Amino acid sequence: MPHTLDAAAVRDWCRLSLAALGQAREEIDALNVYPVPDGDTGTNLYLTVESATQQVEALFPVGDGGGPTLQTALRAMAHGALLGARGNSGVILSQLLRGVAASVGAGPGDASALRRALRRAADAGYEAVAVPVEGTVLTVAAAAAAAVEALPEEAGLSAVAEAAFEAAGAALALTPQQLDVLGRAGVVDAGGRGLVAVLGALADAVSGQSPMGPLALATPRTTLVSTQPERPRVADDPDGPAYEVVYLLDARDEAVPGLRARLAGLGDSLVVSGGEGLWNVHVHVDDPGAAVEAGVEAGRPHRIRITHFASAAAEQAAGHPAHFEQLGPARAVVCVVQGEGLAGLCRECGATVLSADPDRAPSSAEIAAAIRRAHAREVVLLLNDAELRAAAGVAADQLRDEGVRVAVIPTRSPVQGLAALAVHEPARRFDEDVVAMTSAAGATRSAELAVAEGESWTMAGVCQAGDVLGLIDGDVAVIGEAGEMVATAATVLDRMLAAGGEMVTLIVGEDAVPGLADALVAHLRRTNPVVDAVVYEGGQGAAPLVVGVE
Repeated sequence: MPHTLDAAAVRDWCRLSLAALGQAREEIDALNVYPVPDGDTGTNLYLTVESATQQVEALFPVGDGGGPTLQTALRAMAHGALLGARGNSGVILSQLLRGVAASVGAGPGDASALRRALRRAADAGYEAVAVPVEGTVLTVAAAAAAAVEALPEEAGLSAVAEAAFEAAGAALALTPQQLDVLGRAGVVDAGGRGLVAVLGALADAVSGQSPMGPLALATPRTTLVSTQPERPRVADDPDGPAYEVVYLLDARDEAVPGLRARLAGLGDSLVVSGGEGLWNVHVHVDDPGAAVEAGVEAGRPHRIRITHFASAAAEQAAGHPAHFEQLGPARAVVCVVQGEGLAGLCRECGATVLSADPDRAPSSAEIAAAIRRAHAREVVLLLNDAELRAAAGVAADQLRDEGVRVAVIPTRSPVQGLAALAVHEPARRFDEDVVAMTSAAGATRSAELAVAEGESWTMAGVCQAGDVLGLIDGDVAVIGEAGEMVATAATVLDRMLAAGGEMVTLIVGEDAVPGLADALVAHLRRTNPVVDAVVYEGGQGAAPLVVGVE
């Protein structure tokens, strides 16, 4: 079947981009030396793509039903990136995505459409930046567009996407030769590195090599790894502007040229992206009030963020001591869980709970808010979902900068989270407590049941829509026929106990068949009478049953 760029591929592109930037975030932050060495480009790109992903995910209905058109999905991706754009790099990326969306009409998302989209993206990026500089993300975008334009007309969609990715990587490697500040630091451009990750995700999305369905988690492709300096700190450059000003602006399109001219006279690093009445403005200035006033004259600025570079550097070096003194002395545990039953159980154990929607993963901002809600100097974060590691890393870094000591225990399942929570002891030293909780989680094997949404290849063979799947440690190990939930669960339990075990935990979801837990406990008494069992009504919607073996 020929690969096409459709709405589902756009959703996969978003998911894969987020995963790739999550993996590369710290590396990209360390590369960040231009235009200001504030060490946040990777985080800013992640937050920008996270916002884009949320907008696209919201278009897809739960369960069966039609999805959005390609054009609608691309516009949502671009709009989400515009709303969530952070920093110079995020604003430029949002404009690149806007260029992609603007070039794709109601026609098919074929190779020709992708060629046009990449060219329009590159042009849009240059248009957004007041003073374009080569050796940056703009150069990388232009190289990708030029490479696909040079391909033979008969080149297919996957070949076009792959060529863009490869050309971007090659252009990235040359950026230290084009921009002196990069050459002196011995690094490639941070924003360009992020764009290479996004283009690699696009190549995977249109090729189908890395599907992002409920039964498969893609591994983002890696890109050029460069020599990295120590993580840069915000520079207090007496010759450069003292403030970064960023805001969203509701304004007529005809008011923007005047705004650009006004802001260009106030400072540098000016990027204005958007259109159709909504704009994202980024500029470095000495007079932040004048920059905001320029926005007021052009329209209605909102979500205004002003950063004083010297103060940010001091806070970064000092670990935000003022905020730290405001925190309570207690250590807290924050658990991310689905289902009221599980949430109540964690609260009874003294944890702060972030309730997760089965159809939408919590964002880094929501995780950060939950950590703040715990109001503690030391926080242990239990994710209970492997896909949250990147978002949790962003949230943890934000809170560390605010003076909170955060340890993320990457529990993959709620049974591992409960095992960790059971050995939590606030009286221990923080590091000792984290080690004990991590060990308890690691000693708990996990499994769960799921119902297949359609025909798919799995580690256990081909499943059909409605089949009951038994996943052990994340991989499909058992395929049961539709309606055979009890038998499938019993088989999963037997396989797990074949490697030994003393305690079985069963967490029953809202979609479990009646009597499932009772049937499994009875089965356990017949086959493994020395193994203890405990049952919880979790109420989670994602899995009818979660199993833990310790």
